[in-house]
Amino acid sequence: MFLDYYHLREQPFGVTPDPRYLYLSPTHREALASLYYGVEASRGFLALIAEPGMGKTTLLFQLLEQLRESACAAFLFQTQCDSRELLRYLLADMGIDSQGHDLVEMHEQLNDALTRLKRADRRFVLVIDEAQNLDDSVLETVRLLSDFETPSSKLMQIILSGQPQLAAKLARPSLAQLRQRIAILSRLEPFSAAETDQYIGHRLRVAGYDGGALFTSDARAIIAVRSRGIPRNINNLCFNALSLGYALGRKKIDGEIALEAVRDLDVEPLGRMGDVPQSAVPPAPPAEPRSAPRWVEHSGFGRRPFRTAALAASIVLASLLLFPSVRRLLGTHLDRFFSGSFVLLTKSHDLSRPTLPLTVSATTPPDKSAVVGGAAIGLSRPILPLTVSTTTPADKSAVVDGAASDTVPSGNPTVVVEVRPSQTLEQISVSHFGRFDKKLLQEIRALNPRITDPDHIETGQRIILPTRTLTSPGTDSAGRAEVEPMTSARN
Repeated sequence: MFLDYYHLREQPFGVTPDPRYLYLSPTHREALASLYYGVEASRGFLALIAEPGMGKTTLLFQLLEQLRESACAAFLFQTQCDSRELLRYLLADMGIDSQGHDLVEMHEQLNDALTRLKRADRRFVLVIDEAQNLDDSVLETVRLLSDFETPSSKLMQIILSGQPQLAAKLARPSLAQLRQRIAILSRLEPFSAAETDQYIGHRLRVAGYDGGALFTSDARAIIAVRSRGIPRNINNLCFNALSLGYALGRKKIDGEIALEAVRDLDVEPLGRMGDVPQSAVPPAPPAEPRSAPRWVEHSGFGRRPFRTAALAASIVLASLLLFPSVRRLLGTHLDRFFSGSFVLLTKSHDLSRPTLPLTVSATTPPDKSAVVGGAAIGLSRPILPLTVSTTTPADKSAVVDGAASDTVPSGNPTVVVEVRPSQTLEQISVSHFGRFDKKLLQEIRALNPRITDPDHIETGQRIILPTRTLTSPGTDSAGRAEVEPMTSARN
């Protein structure tokens, strides 16, 4: 499919155990040398243990290739069998018909064949792959095969190859005699990142590729991590990556394509869908143009919103505890937020019917703690918690920006009002305070820096009024402030 596109002579990442593609990592090289020496020295029983996909079969084929000139071999794959079937498979692989023969007759046939090979000065090597599947009784039969021998040498060299479960079986007390006969025990280890990189390059060269780096460094690093250094996994990832690259018209396999190949081979999401009815599975979203790899998707950070929110909340709380300036700034913004919220809330009310005005009271708590987000936080000085209460007014007076138009709320630090058409700053002050003088004007302007000219205020403008004004120079008999004449501030 993609061989011509990438200038390959043959499939570099096939699934057959072709010895030409065997990459000899340090552990592979050591295992091959140990097994070869064990056969040449007629050690009898040898064993090769490795995880699935580590290339055991490929290494064994390479071993038999090296022994071709001096030995005959039988390679057994069928290990789901009993003792009689194992002998029949062995004789069939040697070209001997054993149909209708019992165990004794099959042993005689095998002994005759081994004797003829010995006379021809040729060894016989029996390789049993996937030996971890053999029952204990069959393993005992294999042990008895080693009894085919002469006083000077063994007539058969037996290699047991299997997964770590084979080692667990050999460790059983019932198989102690077999374990003692194993003269050499070899093992294979997964590739490191550097060995994975060399493995990919080796297989590409054997397949005829002679161009530049076909897989980028990012792609090779991703394949090394996701394959866990297992050759079979590397082959599958590389094959899928080349297929995707060909479909997308890419001459190089980069990290984005490698990640897509990893996702295509991930079977866990399919397993989670096993119990979901097909009708409940939503349709796949439309395909989007491919872009640069989003590394954040694989970091997991974007998939943990609650953890992110908790981290942000912790940072805010720590800032409140450690920095007084942050607490003061937060208090100022809360005052402005609630004041603005009252304006938006009261604007939505119908003034022709009774409303539920919101009254905000500010009190100093007896202790030095504040409630933020439902949790008490100890501070270095008292703050003013905001308490919101709803009451039903006795009359149907309108509420403007959180304060009744004909009353002045008591206890509030500030009151926000909205300028009505043709209303002046003097009228607003007299309506709320019963007076209008220079000191009151200074307080209002201090709270409203935007008022640069008291004689010009705009309709709809929001003005913050103090609820406690500075004491006037004098008061009349009614307790009202002596008002100093002022020029009216009009629209």
